[in-house]
Amino acid sequence: MRVNAVLFWLLSIFFGLAAIAYAIWSMIDYANFPSELKQQSGVEWVGTVGLSLTSALTIFLGFYLQRTYKAQGGELPEDRLDADIDDGDAELGHFSPWSWWPISLAAGLALIFLGLAIGLWVALIGAAFTVVSLMGWQYEYYRGNFGR
Repeated sequence: MRVNAVLFWLLSIFFGLAAIAYAIWSMIDYANFPSELKQQSGVEWVGTVGLSLTSALTIFLGFYLQRTYKAQGGELPEDRLDADIDDGDAELGHFSPWSWWPISLAAGLALIFLGLAIGLWVALIGAAFTVVSLMGWQYEYYRGNFGR
């Protein structure tokens, strides 16, 4: 993660210098325009602002990655050369491969979005179907064979 932070800091320097060079280059090129084609300013703002904002984004990302690296208290398994695949294997949670509730939830959400295009009444039916599907999925393990 430290390497990623350094790469983003280097990218921010690169994009900052590119924004400055782009602004200067556009002013030099603007000076060579014929007088009838000249506008208000000599700076081409779209590219200059785009490169400047890209530099700001990479500064944000570099700062975030650097702070995260310092806060994690050590190297992650993904950053070590001697790590095994199982070292970075985290608990993902509990999933029900036999559950039909996610499919009904997707159908309810599809009805909601279809209702936005066709009519509000379809979206209301989809909202009711979605609420029932969410409750069914949430309380799946509290009834039937899985009741506690």
